[in-house]
Amino acid sequence: MRTPRVMIAAVKSGSGKTTITCALLKQLQKRGKNLLSFKCGPDFIDPMFHEQILQIPSRNLDSYFSSEEQVRALFLLDQSGSQISVVEGVMGLYDGLGGIREEGSTYHLAGILQIPIVLVVDAHGMGRSVIALLAGFLQYDRRHLIHGVILNRTSKMFCASIAPEIERELGIKVYGCVPGQKELNLKSRHLGLVMPEEIETVENTLARAGMLMEENVDIDGILALAESAEEMEMSESQINKSLYGEPCGDQNLECETKKIRIAIARDEAFCFYYRDNLKILEHFGAELVPFSPLHDRKLPEHIRGLILGGGYPELYGEELSENKEMREAVAAAIRGGLPSFAECGGFMYLHENLTDEHAQTYPMVGVIPADVSYVGRLVRFGYMELAEKIPMFLPEHTGIRGHEFHYYDSTANGTDCLAKKPVTGRAWECVQEERNHFWGFPHLYYASNTAFAKHFIDECLRRPALWANTGSALHLK
Repeated sequence: MRTPRVMIAAVKSGSGKTTITCALLKQLQKRGKNLLSFKCGPDFIDPMFHEQILQIPSRNLDSYFSSEEQVRALFLLDQSGSQISVVEGVMGLYDGLGGIREEGSTYHLAGILQIPIVLVVDAHGMGRSVIALLAGFLQYDRRHLIHGVILNRTSKMFCASIAPEIERELGIKVYGCVPGQKELNLKSRHLGLVMPEEIETVENTLARAGMLMEENVDIDGILALAESAEEMEMSESQINKSLYGEPCGDQNLECETKKIRIAIARDEAFCFYYRDNLKILEHFGAELVPFSPLHDRKLPEHIRGLILGGGYPELYGEELSENKEMREAVAAAIRGGLPSFAECGGFMYLHENLTDEHAQTYPMVGVIPADVSYVGRLVRFGYMELAEKIPMFLPEHTGIRGHEFHYYDSTANGTDCLAKKPVTGRAWECVQEERNHFWGFPHLYYASNTAFAKHFIDECLRRPALWANTGSALHLK
């Protein structure tokens, strides 16, 4: 399969690769290209940004979460009709697990997918030293994937002078430069959040950044580089087997032929979902029915399960608390036995109280008799592998991979699972679970153990009761 593709990577975080990636996507859009975008690593934010602002389908690719075969399958999954895929790297090119391993790095992912790399270098305040910097990165490039460079935050005059020297000494192409423009930087924001009132401003910023790219960067050359990527071959059956494994966990439940309505929180407060997690749930029979804990007053009708994903409940504490009808509906459903999954923001929502960074406390759903509050620092940040103490969602002696990213902590994080960091081996207890619910801070990646998703679907199917709404009351049918 022909899959034109290019990786925009950087020598370190803060080099400007996100702005340059988005500006490149914007200009490729203007040229009428059918695009796909991907983000290396576990971060929800850039794929959300690409979809929200650029309306480009975007997904995560992570070589810690997924095997090499799965990474290739995920990349090829929706390629039909795509003319070019742009992959944005994470951190510095070689920065992987714990900052020291190749696994999980941008370079590891590029090697798996054989993607030609364009390296972004913040050349502000640099002269010929940029050549030495690039020479070091090329020395580490055992797979010979780095094909070119974009010099960021530097002048056209300097670029014209240094580009021939880079190309002569290092044998890579200088695709151009992006002059420093403070007003064109995409600001770091609270977890990457773009508020509705900001969208027009951000779109204008990207339009101007795109024009700078058009004027100063060889976009046609980058397109030609993407076209030069070698073909990738994987049959549809290979892709499906790699991602989903065997058809069903419990063959008697006929999970692929019967659709199970599962309510999923989707609004400003709950928006962190891996696209591939949702595809896996749908593959095993889920019909995902969106609802808003912020704006709706009752749960969707005829549901057999409930999913509360991550997001920003701390930014909407007052609104979530004031929607008492929804809080009571969620509490009644869970206490009545409706299977449920809640992670990070969704887990916070299930607590009795949430105290935000301004010391304001708001009542939440209350099915977890504990409080959650702002602690002013990242808590247990990073990758982990999760194992259950008593097998319920996972087969015995297996785990599932995920990560944590939150500034809040609970007085009852749970003790039903053990999380372990992949490099240091540091471990801690977490998660509250029973056979029909799984609640905790970790963001899980289902493709690392699809049995988790199968078990949740099976539990939804096993419910003899069909939940329905009648007015504000929830009852068994």
